[in-house]
Amino acid sequence: MLLAIGGSTNGIVHLAAIAGRLGYDIDLDALDRMGRDTPVLVDLKPSGAHYMEDFHKAGGMPALLRELKPLLRLDALTVTGRTLGEEIEASGPGFAQDVIRPRTNPIYPQGGIAVLHGNLAPGGAIIKQSAADAKLMEHEARAVVFEDAQDLAQRIDRDDLDVKADDILVLKNIGPKGAPGMPEAGYLPIPMKLARAGVKDMVRISDGRMSGTAFGTIVLHVTPESAIGGPLAHVKSGDRIRLSVKNREISLLVPDGELARRAKEAPVQVPTAERGYERLFQQAVTQADQGVDFDFLRAPQRRGSLPR
Repeated sequence: MLLAIGGSTNGIVHLAAIAGRLGYDIDLDALDRMGRDTPVLVDLKPSGAHYMEDFHKAGGMPALLRELKPLLRLDALTVTGRTLGEEIEASGPGFAQDVIRPRTNPIYPQGGIAVLHGNLAPGGAIIKQSAADAKLMEHEARAVVFEDAQDLAQRIDRDDLDVKADDILVLKNIGPKGAPGMPEAGYLPIPMKLARAGVKDMVRISDGRMSGTAFGTIVLHVTPESAIGGPLAHVKSGDRIRLSVKNREISLLVPDGELARRAKEAPVQVPTAERGYERLFQQAVTQADQGVDFDFLRAPQRRGSLPR
């Protein structure tokens, strides 16, 4: 459903947290494989043109589930005591509308979210490909780096910022521990001087999140985050980065030896706190691939991985 609706990247974090409390890990690679077979069917912003109320008037969830029937486990039990298949049948026949597309005429041929891997994100990263600029999804360019949200706020709109339209913006330290709290700060603004020149989109990379209503070629949830010493921590302005959504790749084009040298010269100080809730949070919060949940709330025994 999340893939077919072009839903929020935050959905991955929520699903990972729920699964973790039941003893399951979210298999991002399996999710990506599922996405290759699940087209975006809902003409809904930011992937399409309509709004949530239009989706509701077009039949909402039952109408979309009806289109997804060949991909669903129809024998799965629901909270009503009936199976998913029985619930879909009970919702009645569809009706003429133009918001929820048939699988033969999708908004986007694959699921809205793709999973990326590479030396910049050993634990994975995600991109909402259905809301990205097709011209930027295969892109290699130099990085323009911001160390944290404060650095971004202070420099992003300066006229003397060394940035060009085809550069890649990188924001560090907005992940679970770094911010702390992994805020929706991954929707980096276009630098003011480029926006004035008409630039609408750039590749942007961070270990944070963004709102489900945001759009652009934006790589999120880079794991492990920079605040705990992930490779993102050692990116410098001028480094070359390659994004290939087709190959599901996000790579920092810097030799391993150079990255090791940088890590040794400037070791990351993992955030801590002396007392209170912040100390509890910093000690117990998990990474994005485990739902940014407290580790003591995850099930004590692992039961497997999902989706299967």
